[in-house]
Amino acid sequence: MHNKEFTILYHREVGKVIDEVMACRTDDDMWIVIPGTTNSGGNLVQHLIGNLRTYIGLTLGNVPYVRNRDAEFTQRLFSREMILDELKALDLILENALIHLSEEDLMKEYPHEVLAMFPKQSVRLILSHLSTHLAYHLGQINYHRRFVNVPI
Repeated sequence: MHNKEFTILYHREVGKVIDEVMACRTDDDMWIVIPGTTNSGGNLVQHLIGNLRTYIGLTLGNVPYVRNRDAEFTQRLFSREMILDELKALDLILENALIHLSEEDLMKEYPHEVLAMFPKQSVRLILSHLSTHLAYHLGQINYHRRFVNVPI
């Protein structure tokens, strides 16, 4: 994949997360933990924001960010409106970080001290991994929203 393709892909997927958040009936619905699961949809959205702000925004785009990964899963950090604002800001941060990556940048080794996943991990490989991570959690968020919004 090239920088423009990554930009298009991340924009589409973040947009789908925004759609899921907007489709929740109430703010509180986002924070319900479905029996048999450990995370609410809201916590998963917070996790995606922290993950992408850290591994793309901070590392590749040089946008300052301090992550509290534990809080992403254990606290309700944002209201729904705040989450929507965070997601819209994230979309711009990702676009600005990704669109400026050259083919040479994509072939460079992603810093192991930031995220060590693979030997000889290129920026392109990590961006592909983060894309699948985003899609995985987007599916969970979609399932959560549909489960919670179905009247019993």
